[in-house]
Amino acid sequence: MRGLLVGISGGTGSGKTTVAGKLQRRLSPGLITILDQDSYYRDLKDLSFAERRMFNFDDPDAFDWPLLIDHVEKLATGRAIEKPIYSFVESVRTDQTVTVPSAPIVFIEGLHVLDHKALRDRLSVKFYVDTDDDVRLARRIVRDTQERGRQVDDILDQYFRSVRPMHIGHVAPQKRYADVIIPNEGRNEVAIAIVASGLLAHLERHRAAQEKLAADAQVGENGQPRNGEHP
Repeated sequence: MRGLLVGISGGTGSGKTTVAGKLQRRLSPGLITILDQDSYYRDLKDLSFAERRMFNFDDPDAFDWPLLIDHVEKLATGRAIEKPIYSFVESVRTDQTVTVPSAPIVFIEGLHVLDHKALRDRLSVKFYVDTDDDVRLARRIVRDTQERGRQVDDILDQYFRSVRPMHIGHVAPQKRYADVIIPNEGRNEVAIAIVASGLLAHLERHRAAQEKLAADAQVGENGQPRNGEHP
């Protein structure tokens, strides 16, 4: 049975990962698996370190979409995948991978999850996490200095050179595709509870539809008339 694909998009530092984690904990870890778009940056080993530092990581073309979509399809059809591990310090894909198991609900979270049509068309539910620009920038500075060894001047240069223009041009417009816009990284626990309940209801409808398709296909293979058909 095909899994339920859920997209979670939003700007840098908006709280996409936080929302995905809260929903996973509320609904049960075994029910949801999470795939992050950040692991699918193109490998830049052919560029010098200085060239990598100038690379536009917020452009949709910075990602290895064929690999990401292939992995999404595998997870949707019940197969585990070997997710690449990306080094944000060196800006290259490492030789290591991590196993991601399939689950009834698959979250795909990242900057351009709703922007990429081939991926968007596969999603049954679409969320956008909306957080104020100043909050997002502050979080990015903290993350990049503490986790990625970046200097504040370099972070701000990158923000105004590529992050902000890409947010305006590609990320923020994704709101029009969202089924639900979650404000302030889902800090409102009531909102998270409502979204979680809606996901469970959607999963039940999804399962019922999948079971009906499977039953109809089985009847067709046996040469018997399907529902609504005449011999």
